[in-house]
Amino acid sequence: MRESLQFRLAGALVAGAAMLAAAPCQAQGSYSPYDESPGTALARYVRTLASEPTDFQSLIGAGKAALEMGDAQAAAGFFARADEANPRSPLPQAGMGAVSVANGDPQAALPYFRRAQQLGAPLATFACDRGLAYDLMGQQAQAQADYRAALAGRDSDEARRRLALSLAISGNRDGALQMLAPLSARGDPGVPRIRAFVLALSGDSGSAMNAINAAMPGSWSRVAPFVQRLPSLAAGQKAAAVNLGLFPDAGEASYASVAPPAAADRLADIDALLHVGSQQPPPMTQPPRPLQVAYARPRMTGSVQSAPANFQPKIWLQLARGADVDAFSRQFQRLRSKNPDLFEGLKPYVARSPEGARLIVGPFHGRADAEILAEDFASAGINASDFTNSQADRIAPLAVE
Repeated sequence: MRESLQFRLAGALVAGAAMLAAAPCQAQGSYSPYDESPGTALARYVRTLASEPTDFQSLIGAGKAALEMGDAQAAAGFFARADEANPRSPLPQAGMGAVSVANGDPQAALPYFRRAQQLGAPLATFACDRGLAYDLMGQQAQAQADYRAALAGRDSDEARRRLALSLAISGNRDGALQMLAPLSARGDPGVPRIRAFVLALSGDSGSAMNAINAAMPGSWSRVAPFVQRLPSLAAGQKAAAVNLGLFPDAGEASYASVAPPAAADRLADIDALLHVGSQQPPPMTQPPRPLQVAYARPRMTGSVQSAPANFQPKIWLQLARGADVDAFSRQFQRLRSKNPDLFEGLKPYVARSPEGARLIVGPFHGRADAEILAEDFASAGINASDFTNSQADRIAPLAVE
């Protein structure tokens, strides 16, 4: 299998320094009141959830910690469970928006941010992540306005880094370097990475290579293809490359932000911790391994469950299919307003795959449960079809009014 450009870059740019991927704003200094690493914080939150599975603050904290560790799937599971625990809080919606941004899906992120704002979230609390969504869409003016709003919040440092990159993408090299000056004066460790990208985005590949080589001696030969191609990318592709490590290669975008096999060692033993009840597990001494957290609690059950590490398909009902997620939101609202009793307690989800997106509800214990609801839908003139998700499907709650 041909080694892609981004994974050739990963060894040079990611090892130890996380060179390609900026930290998610939602995790900046907010996942834990303690001075601890995100992995330690995640373990602490999960121990609480083992005995109190609906503890809202622990679910939010776990989601933010998982997001900072680079596991967007686990973060989505925690935020979805937090939304079930407190559907009137804007925090789960803002978290799901941050997850969508981390997945490189800005269109899916915007409805979550709108819903968070409708629920009372101040702009500064999610503007850093929404700004990146706009950057990924090639809308740098809107992105920069959001980053400037975030400068007044707790995500100010990361907003300043992202603003510098956005200014460079839009051709303002001097403004980008000036934006980094306060961080540089404080010795911020992220400045060398951002400065190198600013220089590369400005077309000064020689200076960019010197900056990268000064920070990581001997890496120039492996990062040269990236630096040389970066100025030729479209604006949204540039934003994806320097913020998320998503770099187009032969017509496809892949992640360079996680050096394999580091991705296989992130979220260890969480599934076990969620099942130990009140028993206190031993402290984690190694980086956690991957975990798939269920996005939804099975219908008609009274406990929150997490999915095992091995993939297990679930049974859903599909209400619509297409590419316009905003249309899904409007369609679900119409169906619910016409059939409030039928839709009581049902939460909509979106399943995304390379083939497109689906509006779904569920999951169900078995096919018989799904068939009962499908018959109820049919009696109301609603066409619902069976859907069983595969490993290629990314499932997340749909943001609705």
